[in-house]
Amino acid sequence: MPTDSTIELFGMQIDRVDLAAATERLLSWCGDSTSESCRYVVTPNVDHAVMFQTHADLRKAYETAAMIVADGAPLVWASRLLRCPLPERVAGSDLVPSLLTLASSRREPLRVFLLGAAPGVAQRAAQQIHNHWKNIAVVGTLSPPLGFECDRAENDRIIAAIAEAQPDLLVIGLGAPKQELWIAQHHRRLAAKVAICAGATIDFLAAEKQRSPVWMRRMGLEWIHRLASEPRRLAKRYARDAWVFPQLVWREWRGLCG
Repeated sequence: MPTDSTIELFGMQIDRVDLAAATERLLSWCGDSTSESCRYVVTPNVDHAVMFQTHADLRKAYETAAMIVADGAPLVWASRLLRCPLPERVAGSDLVPSLLTLASSRREPLRVFLLGAAPGVAQRAAQQIHNHWKNIAVVGTLSPPLGFECDRAENDRIIAAIAEAQPDLLVIGLGAPKQELWIAQHHRRLAAKVAICAGATIDFLAAEKQRSPVWMRRMGLEWIHRLASEPRRLAKRYARDAWVFPQLVWREWRGLCG
């Protein structure tokens, strides 16, 4: 059920926070050693909203998330149309840099582990982090092999590597819904205090991929840039989402007015 600090949108309980508030909450969690398991954050966009309707395991992953923030601008627009407005879009690719910036002013270094992206990319992202943010220590990087999520030994190896590094923050860039399903399954075993399911953020930090210009992000047009950059991978998904998402909005609107 929604509360004063959350809204219900397409079945998802989304936190009603802006980027600054989300960043401050995460930094406080990164300094909290009392939690019995890793708190994790999911960042739904339109594709998540569509998958959420039929993907039972994804719904379960959302149930145990510590924070859910709206990555997709259309979700924010829909929340306003449906009279339960979110303050702004909080993209994972904005949230991670915002957290690194705020953590730079801490007395103790923020310990970060990067999990995901292609081989070598996370190492380049780590170097960029060290170049751009003071007081941030990237204590580990790992690019899991294809199909690792179904390999118990490989999962144990990843969990052991994270345990050895003892990070405050785990940035997960495995793609959706793999990253959400993986963290939901393993968060109770992870030594990290906080994990963010952040999609292509590691690629962006490494300059492996380029984000859209700021003006496109502000206008909710980042999807055009992504589609132009990766048409083979994204065209089918975007076509499906463009067909299904308006139906979800219409269904919610009818329920609101019925």
